[in-house]
Amino acid sequence: MPMSTAPSAVLAAPRSLPDLPQRLTHEQADAYVQRCLAVMESGGAVPVSPATAVSPAPAQTAAALWSLDAAALQHFDSSALAALLAVARLLQARGGRLQVLHMPLRLRELAALYGVSELLAA
Repeated sequence: MPMSTAPSAVLAAPRSLPDLPQRLTHEQADAYVQRCLAVMESGGAVPVSPATAVSPAPAQTAAALWSLDAAALQHFDSSALAALLAVARLLQARGGRLQVLHMPLRLRELAALYGVSELLAA
């Protein structure tokens, strides 16, 4: 019996958003959100190099899981949390979800303090 290869039956890998920088305060937050928005609008093509940047089909982009790596983040204020929430809202408006990988403990604690931890969990 042949297996179905319909797109809905295939689990897609998360799309990548720009990694969080080492420093993300009110001075860098808007620029970071704009970088993420540009990647979303490009359909998920993170420009590594022209040869490796591949855009998914628009239908795949809408319901995709998007991830970003927060491992490098060391210096931040509540603006970092606001930026992540803005990115999550932008994705949600497009039918997508955000997954934050390697979130520093202090940022997780800040999200819990503000009661928004669940909004950042995919």
